[in-house]
Amino acid sequence: MTIYVHGFGHFHPENEITNRFLEELDIGTTDEWILERVGIRTRRTILPLDYIRETKNRNLAEGLEAALYKNDETSKRAAEMAIERAGISISDIGMVLCGSSVVERVTPAEACKVAALMGIETIAFDINSACTSFHAALYALSLMVPEKLPPFILYVSPENMTPNVDYSDRASAVLWGDAAIAAVVSTQVPSKISIIGNTFFSSPAGHDKVVVPRTSHFYQEGRTVQKFAISKTVQLVKDLQKKYGDPNRAFNFVGHQANLIMLENICQRCDISNERHYSNIEWFGNTAAAGSASVISQNWDNWTETDDIGVAGVGAGLSWSSYLLRFEGRTREL
Repeated sequence: MTIYVHGFGHFHPENEITNRFLEELDIGTTDEWILERVGIRTRRTILPLDYIRETKNRNLAEGLEAALYKNDETSKRAAEMAIERAGISISDIGMVLCGSSVVERVTPAEACKVAALMGIETIAFDINSACTSFHAALYALSLMVPEKLPPFILYVSPENMTPNVDYSDRASAVLWGDAAIAAVVSTQVPSKISIIGNTFFSSPAGHDKVVVPRTSHFYQEGRTVQKFAISKTVQLVKDLQKKYGDPNRAFNFVGHQANLIMLENICQRCDISNERHYSNIEWFGNTAAAGSASVISQNWDNWTETDDIGVAGVGAGLSWSSYLLRFEGRTREL
């Protein structure tokens, strides 16, 4: 089944955590060390910078309280951009889906909070799969009966990761940034942008490799997860290239924004040139499920009718997924 895309949107909070800022926290890291290992220069946060300096966010409850934005607020900002780009109104939305690695409450669903803030009175529920949440939602939609779905569906991923980071732990502190993304999609109303080749896989045996507990900070088995991410992403991208490669179309790559060095390794293995690799991790950090979609959204006006975007995601679960975003009959806006 084809899923049509009508608009993408993104939001990054204003406060910026630079490598220099992390150096000044005196946690045993330097700009050179960070760039060499993960390729990140800056990342955004919903936390006040003074709060991080003073407390290093050691108390999880205090960090959540100190946050300048809530998940529904960042979602709303991304959703408004997606809806405007789609050329529809809020009243046209017939379903709201949400996925996040860091839900603020167990109940109600984050989608209900977002819909309420936006004044949308319709079906709303969550589909969570950590960093592959957007992929999981697309895959779930692809399994549904198209004519039973509403004409327009709003998906949002608020990934406000930094309140869950212990800033005395350099391994976590250098990675995470905050962002939200949104997409307006449809299984009924055609557009010139479509999602094809949807895949989703899981290995529940690895459920304990990446964890955000309810009452403590994020942790992961870094080396295990990185090895898994590289292997699965290479496999996913090569499968997309083999199935959808077309000499008359440009194959662009957008991967999970976890580590720039890792992404460059994947590009080498898959013969993807620098010109065809799009990322934003260098300036926004790892924004979990918001990462790849925010890259696509930031470049929204630059994609043309000959562009294909191979998107691959990996995440907790463990899970891995891919899709091809195809632009047809669309010219660059000048």
